[in-house]
Amino acid sequence: MVLIGVIAVSFAAIFIRMAEAPALAIAFYRMGLSAIMLFPVMLIYRDRLRNLETRVIFLSLGAGFFLALHFAFWVQAFTYTSVSSAVVFLSTQPLFVTGLGLIFLGERINKWFVVGLFLAVGGGLIIGWGDLTMGEPEAIRGNLLALMGAIFAAFYFVLGSRVRATLGLLPYIFMAYSTAALFLLGFCLLWRVPLTGYTGSTYGYFFLLALIPTIIGHSSLNWSLKYLPASFVALSILGEPVGATIFAFFLLGEVPHLLTWLGGAVILVGIYLALGGIKRNKKGMEFN
Repeated sequence: MVLIGVIAVSFAAIFIRMAEAPALAIAFYRMGLSAIMLFPVMLIYRDRLRNLETRVIFLSLGAGFFLALHFAFWVQAFTYTSVSSAVVFLSTQPLFVTGLGLIFLGERINKWFVVGLFLAVGGGLIIGWGDLTMGEPEAIRGNLLALMGAIFAAFYFVLGSRVRATLGLLPYIFMAYSTAALFLLGFCLLWRVPLTGYTGSTYGYFFLLALIPTIIGHSSLNWSLKYLPASFVALSILGEPVGATIFAFFLLGEVPHLLTWLGGAVILVGIYLALGGIKRNKKGMEFN
């Protein structure tokens, strides 16, 4: 499920680049359409939603709030920097998730996970090094926006891990996606971002963003939070720069430089080592 999720979210950067709309509008339609797609299914779980604990509700709403901030910053990053660099700086989130997991979730890590974590993050920094060495102000601004998106994504995953320990997938993602959509709608209204008047193809990309990277991608990752530590799920998303770079090459004509290939290889090795650290624990999916 993690592999399916990573492949699906790798398409997000492509659809965002192809959609001809402001960043906040793209983020709003992505989450709003996702919530609408889930609504018919949630009618089956309406009784379960009525009996939720207050703590679970607030954690789910909090996750949705941070998800809204994550998309608001990350989507905006594509206005200023390349697909590969934006995705790479977003992929620093395992560092933040690991720290938050140690503090709030009581997760423990072993040496293999630490080695894998630093290798994977190091691979991401290798890919993004090109924009930094070029010193282009626009690219640096985009990279900083993506970094902020990574921080907010870390809070989203940690809160989601707390909720998924006791709540089923569909009720959780429905509340989180709906909350994110409402906050993004508020952001659009506050900054007077138009929500209509786009081309048919752009609305099509809104739909694809909701279906593939969100309903399939994010939901697969949220499902895995019940069975895997949040730190590892976040680390696995470091495979997204590799997938996004490949898709950007074939669909957008963005030719990756040598450092991209090198960084991608390092990322995959890091993920493999971190996964090996989990396999060594025979008592369950926790770190020792």
